[in-house]
Amino acid sequence: MTDFHQTGVISTLHWLGMSNLENLEEELSSFADRRPIALILPSLYSELKGSALPNIIKELKEATYLREIVVALAKANQEEFRHAKRFFSALPQETSIICIDGKRIQSLFKVLAKEGLEVGLDGKGRGVWMSFGYVLTSNKSRVITLHDCDILRYNRELLARLCYPVGNPNQAHEFAKGYYSRISNNKLYGRVTRLFVTPLIRSIIKILGHIPLLDYMDSFRYPLAGEFSLTVDLASSIRIPSDWGLEVGVLAEIFRNTSLSRICQVDISSRYDHKHQPLSPDEHNKGLLKMSVDIAKSIFRTIAHEGMVLSSAFFASLQGTYLRTAQDAIRDYHDDAAINGLRFDRHEEAIAVEAFNEAIKIAAERYLTDPLGVPLIDNWNRVTSAIPDFPDRLREAVELDNKRK
Repeated sequence: MTDFHQTGVISTLHWLGMSNLENLEEELSSFADRRPIALILPSLYSELKGSALPNIIKELKEATYLREIVVALAKANQEEFRHAKRFFSALPQETSIICIDGKRIQSLFKVLAKEGLEVGLDGKGRGVWMSFGYVLTSNKSRVITLHDCDILRYNRELLARLCYPVGNPNQAHEFAKGYYSRISNNKLYGRVTRLFVTPLIRSIIKILGHIPLLDYMDSFRYPLAGEFSLTVDLASSIRIPSDWGLEVGVLAEIFRNTSLSRICQVDISSRYDHKHQPLSPDEHNKGLLKMSVDIAKSIFRTIAHEGMVLSSAFFASLQGTYLRTAQDAIRDYHDDAAINGLRFDRHEEAIAVEAFNEAIKIAAERYLTDPLGVPLIDNWNRVTSAIPDFPDRLREAVELDNKRK
């Protein structure tokens, strides 16, 4: 059974060990008229051939409280898109597929760029952002829930718990972030969170002090979780990063656009697992090292936007502070694994910390060279202000791709 302790500056909704699926789904169904929910599924075409997505589809068939499902499909040609439409047609909910690499959607990105709007780089963030826009323009839902398509132990309780805090009109939450433990094959996973993001944030706090944004970020138990829910009003107001800094960047945007009392995190799974990425410590442009570089850059730029001056001296101190903080974390997780009978390789963990410290160095160099970096994708309020008929163009493009008129 989990603890019930409240820590940090946001509310934590725990899983106290008892299944409550039937009641949660019954309540969500009763709220469906007042708080209709759209589920966004960012997916690579390759995930249609994996072991996770078929089970996700099977579970979603029973989630009858969902108003609509929007799939942001990436890395798919026209033949693969047609296959994806057949694949997702098994869902009973109203389902739309946004073919991110298709001609119609790509032409819309060009329209935005021509008007001087930021559309970011090709990646998950772009797909999520375009899906937000489609849900907003369809005007059928009041809540948006999002999760990835590589969750190996997916079940309806995960979805219901993720939807509930924002989907319940009797609660004041505007944003809910999922969290969970990462245990698989009798081993602790989640290295980027355990050994990189949390020690990095706490190291920055040691150097700069307790900045409200950093205390907020440190309150999240799994800041890199790809699962969250938010209101459509909030979705229209936030900008989105297009790289691996997506999750951290979204948290920063939520901090700027709503109050802490309307933000929560919710335990959504006791047995979460998804595909694992290699560390690739010698290759800066792939695997967890690339991810950590992007995340670090996002954190640095987010802090700078709060008025902090990040100099070469700061980064020199940060590397040493991070190394010590992460090494202490290894000890803590070793002891945690031991008492729970989990396998734990301290040498492997130390190699990861050394690679992450190198990622900090790389990210610092890139930040000092280009402090602004790739701008965040503009929010939808600005898009509709610049191009009033853009939502109609987006809706038409998606409907034509899905052969609905």
